[in-house]
Amino acid sequence: MSEEKTIVPVKRIASVVGNARPTALNEACAEELGRVLVDAGFRVLSGGLGGVMQAASRGARSSAKYSSGDVIGVLPGYDAMAANEFVDIPICTGLEYARNVIVAASGDVVFAIGGGAGTLSEIAIAWSLGKPIIAVGGPDGWATELAGRRLDDRRNEPILGPFNPVEAVQFAIDLLTQDRPKPKGV
Repeated sequence: MSEEKTIVPVKRIASVVGNARPTALNEACAEELGRVLVDAGFRVLSGGLGGVMQAASRGARSSAKYSSGDVIGVLPGYDAMAANEFVDIPICTGLEYARNVIVAASGDVVFAIGGGAGTLSEIAIAWSLGKPIIAVGGPDGWATELAGRRLDDRRNEPILGPFNPVEAVQFAIDLLTQDRPKPKGV
């Protein structure tokens, strides 16, 4: 008797990084991005706290295609209750800023909105790991500052964007269907 295998479809993970205190424009972009990502079949992963992270989580939950488990928060501390109210799966790390490595490494693609020093570190880590990085939103912060630029010679393609949320997600889908070079490492 042959044993049938059940194949569980794996959803792609989109890491969303950005300011804890975003502009109104970037907060609106993050919320729309979260919704559009879940509409397109992605799970949304962020640092799980406020600002862009909360707006993207809220947007993800508002999608008609949302299901439990679609919103993941990688928290800096040990308290799951610190997660914003829209996070389904809080991951407590106790790593403080070092949790940015997990946020950047866990996504199949990284979307950056605005951003200060924490966002800059996530962008740099994603760059080093060879992750596609897409800038979304308004004219302020590291995401837009770095859009169209390469951080160093590890990669040929620049950070992409800036795009609106719908364009950004479509671009990500197109990118993820292509063969991508493996990261060169440190």
